Amino acid sequence: MRITFYGAARTVTGSCHVVEAADKKIMIDCGLFQGHRLSRERNYLPFAMIPQTVDYLLITHAHIDHSGLVPKLFRHGFRGRALATGATVDLLEVLLPDSGHIQEMEVERLNRKAMRAGKKLIEPIYTAEDAFACVKKIERAKYNQVISLDDNITVRFADAGHILGSSILELWVREGPKQTKLVFSGDLGATGKPFVKDPSIIDEADYLVMECTYGDRLHRDKGDRVEKLRAVIQETYEKGGNLIIPAFAVERTQDLLYDINKLLLSGQLPPVQVYIDSPMAVAATEVFKRNYEHFDQETSRLISTGENPLTMSVLHLSRTVEESRAINEIKSGAIILSASGMCDAGRIKHHLKHNLWRPECTVLFVGYQAPGTKGQRLLSGVPSIRIHGEEVAVRADIRSIDGYSSHADQRELLDWVNAYKQKPARVFLVHGDPEALATMEKLTPEKTGVAAYAPAWQETIELTPGVVFSTEELHKAYQAVAAKMDDFMQSTPNQSDLKRVLEQFKQLEALLEKMNKAG
Repeated sequence: MRITFYGAARTVTGSCHVVEAADKKIMIDCGLFQGHRLSRERNYLPFAMIPQTVDYLLITHAHIDHSGLVPKLFRHGFRGRALATGATVDLLEVLLPDSGHIQEMEVERLNRKAMRAGKKLIEPIYTAEDAFACVKKIERAKYNQVISLDDNITVRFADAGHILGSSILELWVREGPKQTKLVFSGDLGATGKPFVKDPSIIDEADYLVMECTYGDRLHRDKGDRVEKLRAVIQETYEKGGNLIIPAFAVERTQDLLYDINKLLLSGQLPPVQVYIDSPMAVAATEVFKRNYEHFDQETSRLISTGENPLTMSVLHLSRTVEESRAINEIKSGAIILSASGMCDAGRIKHHLKHNLWRPECTVLFVGYQAPGTKGQRLLSGVPSIRIHGEEVAVRADIRSIDGYSSHADQRELLDWVNAYKQKPARVFLVHGDPEALATMEKLTPEKTGVAAYAPAWQETIELTPGVVFSTEELHKAYQAVAAKMDDFMQSTPNQSDLKRVLEQFKQLEALLEKMNKAG
């Protein structure tokens, strides 16, 4: 049995892992790379594995960095079984065609430049039509339903508490007399969020693949995020401007509506109007309305009293281009929620263009901003930013609230591992920046007693019992020992014995490397 990390390895996006076992290939997620140009260019590369050879595709949730290359996988020959929860499939029906449309528009723009320069034209990664077609082929799984993929492979989707429909995957694989259980956290949710339930506790695992987006951080504003939101709304209203919130269409937008509704019900909201200006966010909100059975108790109770945050009186849903343009005519008193959450695509760019240069306005970030995105640049304090080919001065206040993250923070990740009755032998850390991964590599064994390792992009690791170290790890461990040995040799007169020990270390490394390759 082996696992290869084709995405979200020492980076945050592009989640994709393939388990090869029992003569099958099982792919967990197939996500789009986002952020820096060099990272995004991976989306255009051929798949490192042949899509026709993949037997099963298991999708943890609908976020594009976990699902955004699924249409490409189908387009290039995948014909196996694909499964996700029903709510995830509902959201994929919204998110993937929109992603396909963005691919088409981006390629059209690039090809116009290429034609003028006499360069070769390119094709989109996939189209909206590709996306519509592939979603129809994804099977709907229920939470906690045990599904036999074949005689040797079984899967169960548990609630990850991250976004609507998000899942932790429990995967059992039998090879001969031995059964191995792998768990994939997907994106693990923060506790105490509206709409979604807290992440499921898993009892046992042999190996765990765990995200650690917030592995080096704690959520600072979680306890008082509503008060911080109220203060920003009030301040912007008193300045006489608009509040622009770049918000991911799924979960973040709905969480904001929940808190704005809370302020409205308690009489703490000034006379503002709330606009969702994103066809995708509007469609996602409609998906939420169709999936009330998945909501947590607090949200269900609120809805039962007639105080539904998804239908509050000050809310306006903008679907058409004309409705979006009309919002740009509003000079004050508007709270505008628009995608994308990192400001790199969608209608949010128009609202930034119309409001960033106005000192009476505020831009509020409520989510992670990947390096290289416009959102990250705005948070870093740039004096101006280029939008639609025009340099726009940044005079609006730039604020952020950390407590809206849909990801578990460092403490929650470690607590989740410690809740296992039978802890895994090994935790593979993915979906994190280098700093987060390094922190979790150190803290996981200290706080949970479980060895942890952050695999490299496209690294393959054998999961044969007793041999769970990668070649890269062996080299790293040997180099550390050798360096210390060299230092010690410089300070002792008796070097002959130490040289023999050093030679033994070299032989041991070579032996372990052979064992690792042979499985």
